[in-house]
Amino acid sequence: MGFCSGRGGGCILFLLAPVPKRSVRPRASSDADGSGKASTPHHSRAALPAREIPCSWKTRGSVPVPVVLAGRTVRLEPLAMRHAEGLARAGAQDRAAYAYTPVPDGLEAAHDYIARALTDQAAGRALPFALVTTADGRVVGSTRFLELDYWRGPVVWPPVTGVPYGDPLTAVPDAAEIGNTWIAGCARGTGANAEAKLLMLHHAFETWGVRRITLRADARNTRSRAAIERLGATCEGVRRAHSRGLDGVVRDTAFYSVLHEEWPTVRSIIELRLSATAQPPAPFPRPHRSHDDAAGQLLLT
Repeated sequence: MGFCSGRGGGCILFLLAPVPKRSVRPRASSDADGSGKASTPHHSRAALPAREIPCSWKTRGSVPVPVVLAGRTVRLEPLAMRHAEGLARAGAQDRAAYAYTPVPDGLEAAHDYIARALTDQAAGRALPFALVTTADGRVVGSTRFLELDYWRGPVVWPPVTGVPYGDPLTAVPDAAEIGNTWIAGCARGTGANAEAKLLMLHHAFETWGVRRITLRADARNTRSRAAIERLGATCEGVRRAHSRGLDGVVRDTAFYSVLHEEWPTVRSIIELRLSATAQPPAPFPRPHRSHDDAAGQLLLT
């Protein structure tokens, strides 16, 4: 697998293994003129070179291939026990800010936090990351993909969620959630969270080709809800008495989503926000994708 550097030192996507590409027919358009004719593909912008690193490991499960997602200010590394001390230090900052989010408190709790995340990964339920600063390699938080769903293959009823069709070693989800995100106090306001979301959304929509990314927050968590809304995600509403919160109270949960056709707008919103920071990321390639609802696959045009 060849190596080439990213233009201008911008955001670089490190793939630990090749991801299978999907191909289908363009989706018929019913929004623009109601004609039902196939929509005309947009011309993709010139792609930037990407750097790829061969895969070093992959557990046999339905979870997608682990990856390192690297930007200018933050790098998302597959969560591992070696991150425990860094997570413990990051989690010790501003504990009052973590009322609604599980954050490890101390080294033993960090080891347990990672062990649980890796158990979920081995079972195909999540793909967890450690947030690491590119400047000095400090761990400043964690995030993950979860609620992975697969829509390819034969239609079965009742539906079976979280289980891919075919070889689990090449599993690529059609929908996922970004969640369990927390950032150390020292990294708030630096753009680290926004850049991490940009990297994850780019990987989900441009590499996996998902149709939807979901985000959620305790309805009382105004900080998290405001951060999600600044990304340009659409609020789908609040599910009342949805689950039990960390404080034992039965909580309402606010749900948000980004659809594949909304991704270009959301991407531009995040890039515009990050362009105001001291180290804005370089733009990603903009391949155009269109879906065929009947086939449930993806076309790169």
